[in-house]
Formats: sequence, structure tokens, C-alpha cells
Amino acid sequence: MDVFEAMVGRRSVRRFTDAPVEEQDLQRILEAGRVAPSWANTQCWEVVLVRDPEIVARLVATIDKSNPGRKAVAAAPLVLAAAGRRGRSGYYKDKVQTAFGDWLMFDVALFLDHITLAAHALGYGTVHVGMFDHAAAAAVLELPDDLQLLELVPIGRPDPAKTPKMPKRRPVAEFVHHEKYR
Repeated sequence: MDVFEAMVGRRSVRRFTDAPVEEQDLQRILEAGRVAPSWANTQCWEVVLVRDPEIVARLVATIDKSNPGRKAVAAAPLVLAAAGRRGRSGYYKDKVQTAFGDWLMFDVALFLDHITLAAHALGYGTVHVGMFDHAAAAAVLELPDDLQLLELVPIGRPDPAKTPKMPKRRPVAEFVHHEKYR
């Protein structure tokens, strides 16, 4: 699958089979994340891989019952918890360089985009879960204070009976502007 097929074909998958994530596939997925671009090559991301059902259940408890990602985290054979190291990305000589402060969210998003596209290319489904009690989930994972937990990404083989369709997308002409915003 080429990168364009992966970008067009990737969906937010919330239903998985019981098949495990194969170790060689996981290593390829992580390698795809490893080569993601980052601010000044700071590579501020850190990942905790969770397979232990007890820890997964504790993570699920941090997700509001109204969030459809809750069931996905509970059902996936693997949950990737993505965090960013504070004070690294977006800084030069310990001074923040952007109007947005720490750039860690942007860099971790690039990392996760590589992860989710690689997973899709290898036949796995993923969904970005960002609405949860971040402090409680970070405590479950025993993250140090200098890490900001940003997202949980369940990974597994998609349930073929529950394949999501592409949602309606805005046409390019609706959001692209030339020379000035018009």
C-alpha cells in the first residue's frame, strides 16, 4: 500500500477482532513513528505499550462513558499511550520560541500520524482517543512529571463486520486560499 492509499483508506476503528498485534508488525509501526519529523529533531515523544488487561481496565476507567473510544480501548489487544516530554520541543536555550508555548502536542501528533498510517498499511485499525482524565491515566501509567500524556491509541485488527465508512470531507477549494484569505 502506498502512502496515498494509506491516507485515504485509514479510518477511526473502534471495533477489533481478538487477533494480537504481531511483534514484527508492532516494530515496523514503532519504526514509522521513530522517523517522524519533530521540532529541531527533539523527538519529544515517549510511548507506553499496554497489553495487561488490569492496566487497560484502569485506563478505561479514566475515559468518560459517553466517549465511543472507551469501548475501543477496552477491546483492543494493544493500547499505545503517547506522551510528550515538556520543555523540549519549541524551545531554544530553554526559552520557548513559539506563540503557542510548548510544541510537544504538534510533534506527538506527527509521530502518531506516522503510527496510525503504518498500522493501517499493515492491516490494523486505530482510533485517536484524547478525551479522558489525563492526570488519572498518567498516574495509572506511572508517568514522571515531565511527561504530558496526550492520547491513547488502541491498535488491533478491525472487525470486518464493523468497517467504518469515510465521513464527508470538505472539498479542497473550500479551505485553500491563494495569496490572502478570501
